[in-house]
Amino acid sequence: MASLSFKHLYKKYPGGVTAVSDFNLEVKDKEFLVLVGPSGCGKTTTLRMIAGLEEITEGELFIGDQLVNDVAPKDRKIAMVFQNYALYPHMSVFENMSFGLKLNKTPKEEIKRRVEEAARILDITHLLDRKPKALSGGQKQRVALGRAIVRNPKVFLLDEPLSNLDAKLRAAMRTELTKLHQRVGTTFVYVTHDQVEAMTMATRIVVMKDGLIQQVDTPQNLYDYPCNIFVAGFIGTPQMNFITGKLEKKGEDVYFNFENNAIKLPAEKANNPALKDYIGQEVVMGIRPECIHDEPVHIATFADSVVDTYVEVTELMGAEIYLYITIGETNLIARVSARSTSRAGDSIKVAFDTSRVHLFDKDTERCIVH
Repeated sequence: MASLSFKHLYKKYPGGVTAVSDFNLEVKDKEFLVLVGPSGCGKTTTLRMIAGLEEITEGELFIGDQLVNDVAPKDRKIAMVFQNYALYPHMSVFENMSFGLKLNKTPKEEIKRRVEEAARILDITHLLDRKPKALSGGQKQRVALGRAIVRNPKVFLLDEPLSNLDAKLRAAMRTELTKLHQRVGTTFVYVTHDQVEAMTMATRIVVMKDGLIQQVDTPQNLYDYPCNIFVAGFIGTPQMNFITGKLEKKGEDVYFNFENNAIKLPAEKANNPALKDYIGQEVVMGIRPECIHDEPVHIATFADSVVDTYVEVTELMGAEIYLYITIGETNLIARVSARSTSRAGDSIKVAFDTSRVHLFDKDTERCIVH
């Protein structure tokens, strides 16, 4: 097993395009690290640099204690699972899984033992004689994982391995991958643009944008304490609501004013020294959909943050309802109880749970107060 160490890693292409900039990170042994971000953010390029499929322009990459910048991919003791599975169509499942071991001249008895063990872990023992064309998408995915497992790699690299599966199978495979990580006890580095996959599987998440690391933290900390507007908006479904308004102080109290509404901030946020320089300035308030309430009990609880809204659309999700509401020119999403009686076309009151709002600098987009 192995840790990973990235020291000031850069990837620059001819023409001045920089895909990854100053990537610094320590990945612990047996960690499940997820790189997440929009298309073109550099996450797959970073994964390919670990694999040795992309040359490192600047910086150093260590796998365990070994500097691997100039080590050939086959000698890095890593295994990569691709988005398109990359199975050989003319080979059986057994032959696909054992191919890499044969190239390394592993003894036949050892190959058989490893393949059968991996097949048992992945519940594909009954598929070993089949060709890939006779497999479903989920079965092909398991074979691709099995091919990686048999090599006993120090590090697993997975590049959007679930993106070709339907929603139900994707959810099931997320659970299977988490179990697999626990069983094999290897370091996993996983790339996805799907923040649900990141939130459900990762030990830690690296959020990337334009080749730069935005924030590295546990899923819960990223959700609760985003460092900027990009991270706040990227992590969470539906995404965080953002409202531009002005901070005003009245006596000892601080209010967030927008669309002719004044929301009183709780004392612990109002008294935060970081907020002092923003009084009288425009800032951006972030509030998650589940922190906007339409039930009378919540409206009574958060009486200092009640506003009038108009419901444009409702989406019944089964266990909850999404309300798409407007306050003047501001559009918000509220995630409320399935018992809610609010319907499209209604004018209703909603209350903000101000203990859970975030305030961001309008220009730098950095978080001021959580």
